[in-house]
Amino acid sequence: MSVLDVDLPDGLRHRPLTREDAPAVLAAIVAEEVRDLGESSMTLADVEADWLRPSHDMADTVGVLDGDRLVAYADLVSPTSACAAVLPDHQGRGIGTALARWVQQRARLAGSDRVGSQVPAGSAADRLMTDLGYEVLWTAWDLELPPDRRLERRPLPPGHVVADAAPGDHPQVWALLEDAFLEWADRERQTFADFGARVWGRPDHEPWNLRVVRDSGGELVGATHVVVLGGGEVAHVARIAVRPDRRGRGLARAMLVDAFAVARGHGAVRATLATDSRAGARALYERAGMVVTSTWVNRSARL
Repeated sequence: MSVLDVDLPDGLRHRPLTREDAPAVLAAIVAEEVRDLGESSMTLADVEADWLRPSHDMADTVGVLDGDRLVAYADLVSPTSACAAVLPDHQGRGIGTALARWVQQRARLAGSDRVGSQVPAGSAADRLMTDLGYEVLWTAWDLELPPDRRLERRPLPPGHVVADAAPGDHPQVWALLEDAFLEWADRERQTFADFGARVWGRPDHEPWNLRVVRDSGGELVGATHVVVLGGGEVAHVARIAVRPDRRGRGLARAMLVDAFAVARGHGAVRATLATDSRAGARALYERAGMVVTSTWVNRSARL
């Protein structure tokens, strides 16, 4: 008998999720984030892209149902990381605790000695994880460029050009962005296929969402992945990186300005990104005029 069989309140049942559950999962995430943050930027494409990764197994998901209504879910995204949400009108019933124990059980089966999740600081999920002994590993922030500000356009260094990535650029983009993020992120390298599912394989991907910078010799030296959220109104820079030997030349600032400008040309009216304390980039974005709109904590528990 599973932990959930023991701990779920009477009248609730559980089962693995299916791809058809994506809208209901999104609804649970959005409901929690609106209650905790005042708004949510999550989209159906975010949920679907994660589930399209070849490494993802729907057996590592669970949905909690009240009748036919999905009221909570958990997803072991990787052996050390999970996502979960409980509809606000079902919180306080022990569902979150049951999901946390289920996640720990699945993580152990995957061979992990630690598992955690990133949640809004001070939220119900944060308080629950604190009570369950999850420790904070790092802090993350969402930042936004206020509507009355514009990033000052910065030209690329002489000899450099920026354009939409072509399919032939994908292996280099993967290598560049993964190399950059793994300089500070404590995780395994994403496979090319998993990375692609979250970038050019997203259901809503368009060519302009992935921009690359080349030098005068045609070498790819920078890449930016921007996604559109909030019904097309929000341009969110999900990934941005410059090759180590080309840093300090103003490329990153020029790439950020380019990404937001291109997104505005496609209807976006807001510009956002996220960073965390491991990257050490918050001050850079604040100097560019962006402001923190929400704070998150990544909590983890030893198994």
